[in-house]
Amino acid sequence: MDFEIARFNMVEQQVRPWDVSNPRVLEVIGEIPRENFTPDEYKNMAYVDTRIPLGQYENQPCNMANPNIEGRILQALDVQPDDLVLEIGTGSGYLTACLAKLGRHVDSVDINPDMTAMAEKNLQALGINNVNLSTGDACKTWDQKHNYDAIAITASLKTIPQGYKKLLKPGGRMFVVTGEPPVMTARLVTRTGKDSWTVEDLFETNIEPMIQTSKPRFTF
Repeated sequence: MDFEIARFNMVEQQVRPWDVSNPRVLEVIGEIPRENFTPDEYKNMAYVDTRIPLGQYENQPCNMANPNIEGRILQALDVQPDDLVLEIGTGSGYLTACLAKLGRHVDSVDINPDMTAMAEKNLQALGINNVNLSTGDACKTWDQKHNYDAIAITASLKTIPQGYKKLLKPGGRMFVVTGEPPVMTARLVTRTGKDSWTVEDLFETNIEPMIQTSKPRFTF
């Protein structure tokens, strides 16, 4: 399989037609070898418009999102070269790599230690070192010292927690999917002041819910 041709076709036939027009986003998606972030048995599906299984945690599936969803996340967040980014739900590290290429630094957390280990291996293989990976429950992040220019939440929540909104810098953007299956809504939250935010509905989708445990909080 010619992965370079498959990557080009993915950008032109899946990502771009789904209202992804930011040239920096399209360039990054067109450069990063997505097949390097898929399990060996699914490499030939790396550029197919489908979710790719990555494993399970506490009997819940962990999947790599469709390429067009990842493109829309990057398009919505509009990550700038000097931005500090938080990713909740590392997975295999593909979206992490894209965010790292677009921004200055990425803090990424996943509740599944197998995902953290997989992402670390994948990112190191590509020499992407402006990422700090952690394993833990993202619902314990309220006391983090950093505030972020962009936050990507890759699993769904019933509602938008106030704590996540407060992690944004003024002008910061957060991508989050809320609601109940089978129809959920992808939203862009923007912090407009000390205690004010706007919420823009982007599109309807259906993704896995965030896994939460009572394990100790993580630290960056």
